[in-house]
Amino acid sequence: MYYFSDVNWKVKANDRPYHQQPQFKKKVFLCIKKSRYSGNAIKTYKYNVLTFIPLNLYEQFKRAANLYFLALLILQIIPQITTLPWYTTLIPLVVVLGITAIKDLVDDLARHRMDKEINNRKCEVLLNGSFQDSRWRQIQVGDVVRLKKNDFIPADLLLLSSSNPNSLCYVETAELDGETNLKFKMGLRVTDEMLQEERQLADFDALIDCEEPNNRLDKFLGMMQWNGERYPLELDNMLLRGCKVRNTDVCHGLVIFAGGDTKIMKNSGKTRFKRTKIDELMNYMVYTIFAVLILVAAGLGIGHTFWYEQIGSKAWYLYDGLNYNATYRGFLSFWGYIIVLNTMVPISLYVSVEVIRLGQSKFINWDLQMYFAEKDTPAKARTTTLNEQLGQIQYIFSDKTGTLTQNIMEFKKCTIAGRSYVKNELKPVDWSWNQYADQKFQFMDHLLVANVKSKKDKDAMEFFKLLSLCHTVMVDNKDGDLVYQAASPDEGALVTAARNFGFVFLSRTQDTITIMEMGQEKTYEMLALLDFNSDRKRMSIILKFPDGRIRLYCKGADTVIYERLSTNTQHQQTTQEALDIFANDTLRTLCLCYKDISANEYEAWSRKHKEAQLVMGDREAALDSVYEEVEKDLMLIGATAIEDKLQDGVPETIATLAKADIKIWVLTGDKKETAENIGYSCSLLTDDMTVHYGEDVNEKLRIRQTTRRRQPPTNFRRARQTPEEPFFTETGKNALIITGGWLNEILYEKKKKRRRLRLHRLGRRPPSSNPGEPLNDWEKEMRQIDFVDMACECEAVICCRVTPKQKANVVSLVKKYKKAVTLSIGDGANDVNMIKTADIGVGISGQEGMQAVMSSDYAFAQFRYLERLLLVHGRWSYIRMCKFLRFFFFKNFSFTLVHFWYSFFNGYSSQTAYEDWFITLYNLAYSSLPVLLVGLLDQDVNDRLSLKFPKLYIPGQQGLLFNYKNFFISLFHGIFVSLIIFFIPYGAFLQTMGQDGEAPSDYQSFAVVTASSLIFTVSLQISLDTSYWTFVNCFAVLGSIAIYFGFMFDIHSAGIHVIFPSVFTFTGAASNALRQPYLWLTILLTVGISLLPVICIQFLYKTIWPSVGDKEKKKKKEPEPFQRGRRSRRSAYAFSHSQGYAGLISSGQSIRRRPAARSGANANIREIPLGGAENI
Repeated sequence: MYYFSDVNWKVKANDRPYHQQPQFKKKVFLCIKKSRYSGNAIKTYKYNVLTFIPLNLYEQFKRAANLYFLALLILQIIPQITTLPWYTTLIPLVVVLGITAIKDLVDDLARHRMDKEINNRKCEVLLNGSFQDSRWRQIQVGDVVRLKKNDFIPADLLLLSSSNPNSLCYVETAELDGETNLKFKMGLRVTDEMLQEERQLADFDALIDCEEPNNRLDKFLGMMQWNGERYPLELDNMLLRGCKVRNTDVCHGLVIFAGGDTKIMKNSGKTRFKRTKIDELMNYMVYTIFAVLILVAAGLGIGHTFWYEQIGSKAWYLYDGLNYNATYRGFLSFWGYIIVLNTMVPISLYVSVEVIRLGQSKFINWDLQMYFAEKDTPAKARTTTLNEQLGQIQYIFSDKTGTLTQNIMEFKKCTIAGRSYVKNELKPVDWSWNQYADQKFQFMDHLLVANVKSKKDKDAMEFFKLLSLCHTVMVDNKDGDLVYQAASPDEGALVTAARNFGFVFLSRTQDTITIMEMGQEKTYEMLALLDFNSDRKRMSIILKFPDGRIRLYCKGADTVIYERLSTNTQHQQTTQEALDIFANDTLRTLCLCYKDISANEYEAWSRKHKEAQLVMGDREAALDSVYEEVEKDLMLIGATAIEDKLQDGVPETIATLAKADIKIWVLTGDKKETAENIGYSCSLLTDDMTVHYGEDVNEKLRIRQTTRRRQPPTNFRRARQTPEEPFFTETGKNALIITGGWLNEILYEKKKKRRRLRLHRLGRRPPSSNPGEPLNDWEKEMRQIDFVDMACECEAVICCRVTPKQKANVVSLVKKYKKAVTLSIGDGANDVNMIKTADIGVGISGQEGMQAVMSSDYAFAQFRYLERLLLVHGRWSYIRMCKFLRFFFFKNFSFTLVHFWYSFFNGYSSQTAYEDWFITLYNLAYSSLPVLLVGLLDQDVNDRLSLKFPKLYIPGQQGLLFNYKNFFISLFHGIFVSLIIFFIPYGAFLQTMGQDGEAPSDYQSFAVVTASSLIFTVSLQISLDTSYWTFVNCFAVLGSIAIYFGFMFDIHSAGIHVIFPSVFTFTGAASNALRQPYLWLTILLTVGISLLPVICIQFLYKTIWPSVGDKEKKKKKEPEPFQRGRRSRRSAYAFSHSQGYAGLISSGQSIRRRPAARSGANANIREIPLGGAENI
């Protein structure tokens, strides 16, 4: 009996009461229990009719700003405190809450509709001995369901049988992982043979023991107990919810996981919440404003206390009938000023920011220059909250295969028995002699074709026979068409090459492979298939030839193949030299070899193999150990070379981004030599760089660690703050190339850390065999910091042979220790972790499915579009947002601080300087549109110049356009303008007489003049700050002024006063004040003095202190340096980093019975790759 640690899930077929037993209950609340098995109904919505209003309000009031304004509203309702009518806060708050609630409601209604549609899908379920129509939500664990062609799979099912031979089932996993290519699943042989009829399925009573529900899409372990026997279960036997049945008429499955327990639902958790640096800065600034507001209000409250003691209490005409003492009046005045000055942080700020971000996202979506017509793929901003962060990127972490390269593989060169076939003749080979040839396949060396056609070169014949037999490619016959389904583009390219050279893969069953061998059809018995994985880096197949011989064919990376070669093998040196030549052309290589096995040797090994297949504890390790026993003493045949071309524009894009001071790190699962060569070909590495490898890095880190140990002990914080000497003291550029194996020493696993902490508590320390190893966690962290510092001194960093987790850890290190803004870009499932970890994640919709796109913040089809995304959209978004925030703070300081100056003349009594309706509408209608359009449309230079002068990007990386310095400049600018707006009208009104002999120096006229001066000043100031004028901007500025005067004359009219006498109290104030030319001159003087210093400062900055942009636009383009020849480098092995179909092929069932008639001479054989390389 084999068990494994996480088996805790039991499913009984056709027995619903079994799953309701007490041992399968779990406590929900106090003594309330429910079944641990979920129903199949799913719920992705957040609200219902009863909970929408309370829950939505609760969520919105979790935001500090909304809660702050709610508190203000409550204060304004208290009669003793209120200084402003309650509607001045209520109207903006209701507008903001209402807009957000409507948006949330629309989103949730869509989720409701989707849930209802999915839960009410129909399916046939076996109930009471027969199949009956049932809805998905009614399905339960243990039910047997019947699915038909094109049906969606309703739950995670164990495949029992299908209408295809030996229970093969084709599924499309588009909803699960984004890939539209067909995958293959197979039932167990025993269920296939015994569970075809309805009666047999009704009598099925197996017990399934398996792992508990989890989110691992790539793994499933279980055991089926039936009729006294145990059968191992794995992922290949499972149909997962979210997939679709294809090319299979009928299949039957047993529900293992339902509803929320299914793997797709376990993976639908919330993605990591990302915030921009500007968001964080804005929050700190809002807290700063809150603190200033409290201090100012407290000072004015204290001022009112002293004023009332000395003046207010002694003036009989100020008596209000309330016998409050001075201290209590000062306390009320404090709260009154909290209300009056609250507009320093207007609620409209957050709404405006969201509108701007939404607009920027739409501009990215609409950019035709980022549209890839070949695949009809536009750029897509999948989030609206990170646009300005695109203008601050300092580090880019990129995948290689499919991101920098096209991931379309072509068989280009090879070496066979020490002879290389690398000639590049003018005319490609003519394949007309081969009726099965793919005419798109091009090969330039005619000699190899002649050798194969002559049938005299036995090594060449063996070479292509191996390629046609040793693979996991599946073939499907569709009306005479042979359609290849390859686990990776590499395998598809190799099988296609073998086909063109006369070795055509035709069909396979679970125990045979049939090929057309130079016109003769031959069938080989497959005894075992030893599949590829990222640790083995090779795959093998053991075949029995028609003449009874048993032979093992193997292909894999040169590093692992050479370790396993026989001492009698030939051509090792010449093959290695050929590998070096291929590497110089950045080709991906595989070594091919074989081994003859005796019948007795195979029998002994086969027994061990079958035992390992039943192990449940660590099946993969057991199988690997058995594989090692047979994969030795191999005889080398030759090596293949496959080309994976760079995408268009990659070198130019990398060069441009480097000029923008953006550092690019390549993180790839490929081998060191190939990664290095791609680095040179895409201009990431140049010949004037000194390349440092893992050994150099290790030595430098060891020296730094030894030096630190000799120094007196210091605490961690001080050690981090102390500047260290640079690692590279020589002049010139440096590059770093490091493997994942060595990274393990730096990015240590948490389990190891926990063990060290446990030993530390026990007073012990794990022994360190290496004097360079860290002694404790502090040294380990300092070593990580040293590594990051060293890497960041380099112009380029390439990490190869890294796992998805290591990719994410590298990104985390740079974020943690450099506080840098990072961007990750990739196209495969192995890049998802890295994409989610970085500040910005970019997915490329390429050959490896859509997993990366589905997890990304931005998506497009080609790497070269990254240049435009960052240097154009990112830079514009950053500049616009910074300008918007600077101006928004300025206009609100200018508006609010007039109350502060006015307080010195009203006894600190919390009286407002403006009319109440002006305060309400200032941020909503009078000043919002011009600054909003600047945040949406402004640009300092056009897109062409942004790309021509990459150094314009640098201010964003340094955060120069919005920081605390800019914030305080806006604050002091606002203080200055508010001072002018208050005191010039105050001086003008002092002891003056109007044209009609009446004094215009009343409070209402003063409020109209200050408000009008403010609107003109703010509108003209935004005009001065606008770099890019359009009709819309012009209309917004003039329209805002027109709206102000239109609203003011309406609000001050006698008609509206008659209807609402207590609400509209400024009857006739506007018309009375603005008919005085004297007051118009006052407004003109106020606006002029407010703007004059700004105009002078802008002139000085342009002429004396030019910005980076001003400097760059004056520079001429420098000539590019001469490039020297490059040295030879080794290549990587060409293999998918994901497991192939060996488990399916050799699981004990025929995959497809041989068709009665095979395609004829004009058959069209196509290759469809299933997954991309590097999917670890």
